[in-house]
Formats: sequence, structure tokens, C-alpha cells
Amino acid sequence: MGLMNWEWRGRFDIGPSDQGLGGRSTTRGMAALLASVAAVALLTPPASAQQAAEPTAEQQAAEPTAEQQAAQSQKAEEAKPAPAGATLLDKILVLSRTGETAIESLASASHVDQIQLDRRMATTPNEMLLGVPGVAAQADARRVSTSINIRGLQDFGRVAVIVDGARQNFQRSDHGTQSTFYIDPELVKSVDVIRGPVANTYGSGAIGGVVFFDTKDAEDFLKPDETWAGSVTGRYESNGKGWTTSASGAYRFNENWDALGNIVYRNYDDYKDGGGDTVKGTGFDVLSGLLKTTIRPTDNSELKLGWVGSSDGWSEISRGVPVNDVDLKSNTFTARYNVTDEDKSWLDLHINSSYNKTNLDLTSLVPQNRFDPVTGLPVVLPTGSTSTFDVGTTSIDIWNTSRFETASVAHELTYGGDWVGDNVKTGGTAGGDSFYTPSGKRNVSGAYVQDKLTWDWLEVIAGLRYDNYSLKDDTHETSGDRVSPRITVGVSPFESAGLAGLQFYGTYAEGYRSPSLTETLISGNHPAGVSFPFLPNPNLRPETGKTTEFGVNYKQNDILEAGDALRLKAAYFNNNVDDYIEGVTLSPFDPTSGCPFGPGIPICFQYQNFAKAKINGFEMEGVYDAAWGYAGLSASIINGHTISYEGDRADLATIPSSQVTAQLGLRFLEDKLTVGGEVQYNGKPKGNAVAKDYTLVNAFASYQATDNLNVDFRADNLFDVKYANPLNGSTTVAVYEPGVTLKLAATMRFGG
Repeated sequence: MGLMNWEWRGRFDIGPSDQGLGGRSTTRGMAALLASVAAVALLTPPASAQQAAEPTAEQQAAEPTAEQQAAQSQKAEEAKPAPAGATLLDKILVLSRTGETAIESLASASHVDQIQLDRRMATTPNEMLLGVPGVAAQADARRVSTSINIRGLQDFGRVAVIVDGARQNFQRSDHGTQSTFYIDPELVKSVDVIRGPVANTYGSGAIGGVVFFDTKDAEDFLKPDETWAGSVTGRYESNGKGWTTSASGAYRFNENWDALGNIVYRNYDDYKDGGGDTVKGTGFDVLSGLLKTTIRPTDNSELKLGWVGSSDGWSEISRGVPVNDVDLKSNTFTARYNVTDEDKSWLDLHINSSYNKTNLDLTSLVPQNRFDPVTGLPVVLPTGSTSTFDVGTTSIDIWNTSRFETASVAHELTYGGDWVGDNVKTGGTAGGDSFYTPSGKRNVSGAYVQDKLTWDWLEVIAGLRYDNYSLKDDTHETSGDRVSPRITVGVSPFESAGLAGLQFYGTYAEGYRSPSLTETLISGNHPAGVSFPFLPNPNLRPETGKTTEFGVNYKQNDILEAGDALRLKAAYFNNNVDDYIEGVTLSPFDPTSGCPFGPGIPICFQYQNFAKAKINGFEMEGVYDAAWGYAGLSASIINGHTISYEGDRADLATIPSSQVTAQLGLRFLEDKLTVGGEVQYNGKPKGNAVAKDYTLVNAFASYQATDNLNVDFRADNLFDVKYANPLNGSTTVAVYEPGVTLKLAATMRFGG
């Protein structure tokens, strides 16, 4: 619930004026200059001293065996030469704490790698996650802030979004997105997704699942014989006349120490939807950066220190008039340490610590008619009134995996603990905006143990997690704890050539999410449009997700021709979320509601527990890869509703579209040229007022012109379909997504 339906216009200013180093004209010029440098590289002849182009995603390392996983580190697995018959589902999941690939995981897991991201030419996290089953993203007009939805669950920590090990917990109450994060796709090298509460070793609250964004490392740029390397990318998008420029530099001090820097600038005007209408307030300017260094004290240890940040500015628009100037700064600091013994048996220790700070400041540009947050009476906010939203999240995560055998059973025993602390400070003179994202502190901690047992054709994963939370402000305090189990059984019953790669599994897992500060402590009166009270609810109970899942994995090589590969994952799931928390409208005419009469309309808003939310669905993800190219198909069908304690049933507003995504890529010119496309069908969720069925068609081409130059082209929404994201049904005005968008990029690399 929020202040009003904001539209906005992006703006980023380096300095106080448009002269010299400060202002839009200079930054736009920088964008054009960097793009021109990349374009000039089209005329650069190949450098014979450089190595050949990187292999495609489908040609990289195949899945390791269980014995290899136990004996070698994840880094060594990823560095193996590329045998035939490898696909994206064979890539080791960064998110996995036992070195699994997606196809080996007894869970609904997906991996998106660097080459996939490059092909998608993503501007937003939503585009990075294209075709990942069961995953959707909600973004308002800004597009640079995103909330991720997994299996119909989102916001307030139901999906754990992690960047290099750092939890992203920023939240600002509004009519659209609630819990948002900020990461530029240009800084990301891979995305891992685990759907459902089976990911309970990755922190508390993730009853929907986990999304892990892993940013780029110096090793991603440096070739084995290089001391330094750099790259420059320039990209133009037709819809919104958008420019993206990126510059990266990596340096190897010695074989045990390297560093990377990356800076990205984006400048976009308002885009047009599929009907040809300009969607006001959708332009933005954002500057993002990344610094990372990796130190290897010994052959069996590694320390990564990193910073990821972004600076953004825009104007929020109401009825076509800019009303607020917005300044956003987000900074994430991380430290990750890993040490193992020689054969990675008893010692595989990880220590991750992080601090994320997001500051959002509002300054009113015009006098605004509002309602006093305490009395509910009309007031006028003068120009220059401010509101501030500062959210700091500190976390530490420690775990170890011990690998050993008892009799003929192999064990991977993982045990550890984690703590996350949120410190929210809101304030200012704007008379109410900050009341709806209340100040306070929340601490969430947990400990867990999980054993993965493997014997011949049988695999069993058994785990327990203990969670504890506390939250408070100046007048309220609440806490709670719980133990959550997980049990998974997988069988590979066949030995014949055609069925040897077939595996079945079943899972029961529980997850525990504590109430957020906003859900518990929100108070004051609605600030604009109409006045009515928000009521705090310190008696909120935590949510408990209870998921049953049945799935199948299948992998087979050399099916139609030598070196080809087929990979398939499919699952049915049923998730019952007990004590589900959702906003409800109360009537002051009901003496038991606790809703008082006051100025404005006779209602109140409060977050309350429901008896449960029931969500079920089907997901599948498959890919066939051969020398000529690849073909992929993914699908997800999700249904969900809430049931109150009185037995009343209602559609769940966060259910995304059902989707079917088909992908096809063809390779030519000794794999230097890849062309292909994607077709995605989206089916309207039940009970959604803004959703419609629609189909999107995209096309792409990627050409490795020389060892140092790559050119990419992409056409999104090729048939100019006008559509709205169904997750934006809670907003007061439907925000239509971009129409046809043509993208052209060139990347020039150099090193020595």
C-alpha cells in the first residue's frame, strides 16, 4: 500500500550544471564517445597474437560425476576442457553449496550464464530471467528497481535476492513494487535460481526461493598469458533512444592476486508501448560500478573482496507534472573466503560477510495537497519538503561441507549458520511519506545441518533448519522461532543405455518467514488522494511454507548424432503457506475490527494473517544441443488463492502469467555467428484485472568478428504487441511494457 501511483522521469547529474564535467550533455556525450570507440573497432583487423574466441555456453564444461565433485573444487570443474554434449543445465550452480549442476540437483534449479546474458542484451533484471520457469519480475516505470516473484510469492523477503552473497532487503511502501533491488545486468556474469523452500541453507525467509546474482571477476577477462585486459561496449536501443556504455579493466598482479573494475552508464528516454503511445516517466539515467579483487593465499584458499554500487536520479510524475525529485544511491560491500583441504573432503569452509546500504531521498518540486499522517486532516506541503528512506542490511553466513563414506554410502554433510540485520531509518518533513515504511530494527538468524547421502541408484537429502527473529521500534517488539525440516529422495532405477540418465525425486520441505518491519509497524494516514488510517499489527505471526514437490531429471548424450545432448527437468509442486500475510481493508462499523472513525473515507488498512495461501503448479525446462545449434523449451503453470480463517477464498494477486518459452539458436562460420530467436506465450492469471493473453517474439544475432571484437543485434517484441505485466495489477494505472525495440551493440576487447 502506498502514497499514490507515481510516474517518473529519469535523470542523473554528475555535477550542478550542464557545463564541464557536470550534467546531462556531458554524460550523454560520454555515452556517444564510448559507443563510437566500439563502433570504430569494426574496422580493426584481427590481432594474431590473441587467443581464439571464447566457446559458446553450449560448448562449455559437461557435468562432473559425483566422485569428481567430491575431489575437486567448483573452480576446477568450471575450468575443464569442453567435451561434446554440454548444455546450460550442466553448469555448476554458484548457489549450490555441494557443487551440483542444475541437471543433477534434486530440486527445481536453473542457471543463466554470461553468454546467455550477452545474447539477451538485458537492460533490466526481468530480461536476464527470460524463460526461467516459475520466475517473473515486477518493475514499475523506473525499470531500474525490480521485485522478483517465484511461484507466486514475492516481497518482504519471501524470495531471497542475493548479490555476491549479500542479501538485498530494501523496501519502500508504494502501490507497485515493494521489496526492490538494484543491480545492472552489465555487471553480472551468471544468475542461479532455486525455486521453493528447499533452499533453506541460504538464509531465513526464502519460502519462495533464492536468486543469486554473481558479478564478474578478473578471470572472466584475463586470458592465461595476459597481465592486463580491458573491454569497451557501446549499445543503442531504438525504443526510448537508449544508450548503454560500459568499460571494464582487469589486472593480474601475480598468479595469486587479480583485480577488476567495471563502470556502466545508461541513458534512456521514455519508451513507446506496442500501441505506439509514449509511456511517460519511463526514461532514466543510471550510473553503476563494480570493483572486485581476488586473493589466493594458498592453493586451497581464496578471498574475494567486492563493491557494487549504483547512483540514480529521476522525477516522479503525477498527472503529467513532476512532483518529486528523487535521488537514489545503493552500495553493497562483500567479503567471501573459502578454504579447503587437499582433496576437499572434511574441510570446505566458506565465510561470507556483507553490508548493503540503500538511500532514497525525495524532495518535492511543487506544493502538494496531502493529508497529515497523524490527524488525517488536509495539509499543503511546500516546495522543498523532504522524505528519506535509508535501509542498511548487515549479514554473515558461515558453512562447511564434509565429504566422507560410511560403508558404501557417500555423505556430503553441510552445516552452518547465518545472521541478517536490517536497520531502517525513515524521516523528513514531507508530512507522511516516510510513515508507511516505518523505522525499526530486525534481526534474523538461523543454523542448519543437511546430509546428502548417495548409494548406487539412491540419493537422500535430509536437513533441519532453526530460525529465530526479533523486530522492534520505539513502542513495539516481537520475536519468534521455529525448526523447519527437509527430506528429498531421488532414484535412478534404470541401467539401459536410453534410460540410464533418468532420475525421479520427491521432496517435502518447510520454510519460515518472519514478518517485516513494514507489515508489523505501518501506521499513520494515507497521504494522498483520500485519507484513511494504516494500523500496525505487532501480533502478526510468521509465515510457514510447506512444499511438496515431485520431479524428474533426464540427461542423455549422442542421441541423434555424435556429440549432441538432451537435458530435461520437470516438476509438479504444491505449496501451502500457513498464516500467510496480506493487506486487508477493515470497517469502523465493525466494533471488533479495531478500526476507528476519522477524517476521510470509513475504512482502515492493516496487514493480517490468513489461514493459508495455496499455490500449485508445473514447471519444465529442457534443451537439445548439437553442433549445428540448440533448441530449448521451458514452461510454467501456476495457480494460487488465499483462504481466510473463516473459509473465504480469494485469488492471489501475485500469481504471474503462465508461460511457455521456446528458443532456437543456429551456429554458422565455425561457431563465430549465432542467430536465433525466442517465442514466449503468456496466459492470463485468474482474477487479474489488467492481464491478458499475449505472445512475444524476439530475434537475435551474435557475431565474433575478430578475436577482439563482438557485434550483437537483438529485436525484442518484434510484432509490437501492447501488453502489461499482470503483477502490476495492484497499481492504480496499468503500465504498458515496451513495444518493438531494436538493439545494436559492439564490444571491443584488448589486453597484453
